[in-house]
Amino acid sequence: MADIMNQLDQKPSAMRRLVNLAIEYNFIVIFLFVVTIASLLSENFLTPTNISNLFQQAAVVGVVAIGMTFVILTGNIDLSVGSVVALCGMIAAIMLASGMPIVLAIGITICAGAACGAFMGAISAYAQVPSFIVTLAGLVSFRGLTYLSTEGVPVSGLPSAFAAFSSTMVPIFPGFQLSSMGLIFTVLCVLAGLLLSKTVFGENIYATGGNPEAARLSGIPTRRIIVSVFAVSGIMSALGGLLLTSRLRIGQPTAAQGLELDAIAAVVLGGTSLFGGRGSILGTAFAVMLLQVLRNIFNLLGLGSFYQMTVTGIIIIAAILLNRFIDIRRGRG
Repeated sequence: MADIMNQLDQKPSAMRRLVNLAIEYNFIVIFLFVVTIASLLSENFLTPTNISNLFQQAAVVGVVAIGMTFVILTGNIDLSVGSVVALCGMIAAIMLASGMPIVLAIGITICAGAACGAFMGAISAYAQVPSFIVTLAGLVSFRGLTYLSTEGVPVSGLPSAFAAFSSTMVPIFPGFQLSSMGLIFTVLCVLAGLLLSKTVFGENIYATGGNPEAARLSGIPTRRIIVSVFAVSGIMSALGGLLLTSRLRIGQPTAAQGLELDAIAAVVLGGTSLFGGRGSILGTAFAVMLLQVLRNIFNLLGLGSFYQMTVTGIIIIAAILLNRFIDIRRGRG
């Protein structure tokens, strides 16, 4: 009898833990729900070809969103990522069209992205200027530099080998291939997740975003952490520019307009707090794929972009309200 009572007492506890787990990782529950609905609405959704396309189409936003996660975790924001993507894409296109070796062009482009990010981070951290203002200026300035680099003219004549950077199909298991873009996005998610969860640098990022003053008093170089996360954002934006230029096979100065909004939406949708100190790359990755699944199913159903924008906006608002409700229930509001 005692054993039966113990089992009954344990059941609510187990159920409670399951519910808490579902609440903590609500973005995964939402993602699985949307995927289930999508698979019921279209028989082509879960085909290997379509899944591979999902990863390929999500790669650019996903890579940029990884860098945005680092920045937002410190309580800052980077509005310039779309312009940095375009600028770095044009830098790479100009160098490649002039005959520079691909590896060297990629290396210089990544360094340029890191410099853009670190520059804005330094202004925000050391001059005490809100990152919103600094990166808003960066959004305009870097886009202007992008147009000035070629007087607004697209750059063509890129080497065909550069297209392999984004279009190579990599066998994952029998019957399923993933494009190199999708594979790069996946690998970067894993590496970034490990960096945040398993290193002192990651702990310092969370501490800086959670309580900047307490972090500073405990000896954490908060200013250098802020500069570093902006540099990471710049590097991810440069990689996004390389992937986009490789996929388009042309340097396009108008590319990536509004990309910063998609990246921020994915990070927030994935549960990262805009006030800093809480969030994960896992949440960002699932949110990026969720947004791409929504766009994909609308395309499969033949619905226009107006429906896509409306439903996507509603889902983002609902997710933000859900996470806010969870914060309040747990005493973090």
